Amino acid sequence: MSTHDLYVHETDAPLWQIPATGNARFTWEYDDGRDRLLALYQKGKDKQWDGQRRIDWDLEVDPYDPLGTPDEALTLYGTPYWDKMNEAERAELRRHYASWQFSQFLHGEQGAMVCAARIVESVPDMDAKFYSATQTMDEARHAEIYGRFLHEKVGMLYPINDNLQSLLDDTLRDSRWDMPYLGMQVLIEGLALAAFGMIRDTTDKPLPKQILAYVMQDEARHVAFGRMALRDYYKQLTDAELREREEFVIEGCYLMRDRLKGAEVLENFGIPRAEADAYSEQSEFLQLFRKLLFSRIVPCVRDIGLWGERLQRAYVDMGVFDMGDHNLDQLMAQDEEIAEKLDAERFAAEEAERTAEVAEAIEEGKTLQ
Repeated sequence: MSTHDLYVHETDAPLWQIPATGNARFTWEYDDGRDRLLALYQKGKDKQWDGQRRIDWDLEVDPYDPLGTPDEALTLYGTPYWDKMNEAERAELRRHYASWQFSQFLHGEQGAMVCAARIVESVPDMDAKFYSATQTMDEARHAEIYGRFLHEKVGMLYPINDNLQSLLDDTLRDSRWDMPYLGMQVLIEGLALAAFGMIRDTTDKPLPKQILAYVMQDEARHVAFGRMALRDYYKQLTDAELREREEFVIEGCYLMRDRLKGAEVLENFGIPRAEADAYSEQSEFLQLFRKLLFSRIVPCVRDIGLWGERLQRAYVDMGVFDMGDHNLDQLMAQDEEIAEKLDAERFAAEEAERTAEVAEAIEEGKTLQ
């Protein structure tokens, strides 16, 4: 079935085209490189995996409750609209919310793939070209996996959110080579990592838990790559150049915060946009969710050297300033450990099952003798 047949409403056009700007940069220095970045490149090669094989796609998923979402987490919970819904309508609401969330993940991963390819093209250093080439493959795999989950398990997609599309547009139109790093690696990837982690740690559904854990293992490397490259480069910039990038971060963070309302979902249930926005703003769960989603962005922005007074005021206004003290390295290490632990548990269970089957076959053989 065509993807277009699964969208909740028609998309604007089959292709979204952004005029490319900036230079493609070649370097003839192949032997030198930063040890930390080359080590990350080696890790990127070592950690490649096949989404068709590593993930157990035979696991059943209820399309009307793909994530095990509790009632309290739904924006309409406790409103007159919720009270009027029957169980079938509430199940349909859960399906729409899961579709909307994972559709934005899917569109973001395609954006990340394009940005990683742009970094290969535009970054001046060969070690960064090497690593971003592995990231391009990672992002292709993530888009493949999220697309398959939506097609096969949920059966519904949402178009790209306007604010996510706007940030991608700003990121890719900018001719400066560091902007795909800043827009994608820091803002979009940082927000996505936090969203993935919150769902990974709360869902009791094994298939989405696998998908999110394995994707996050890759994304931890991507954010580390952006931090290394930008921290080195931003030390060389003037105060005026740093302020320009801080303005980009401020605008991008407000866009990302406002992207998370999910008003598109409520509109599909006949709720006017203004009312849908109001319910989203009033939802205590969504307020907490939106705040926690900046747990990866704020410390990363501070770490790369963007911490001017206006940026700090913006984070105070968003209520996320205190997240600047979060330990990114510890969070990334946890992402790696969770994926590896999940692998160990799954493969241990499979090995035990095979051992039991062999033992059973041996016993059956004895009775036939």
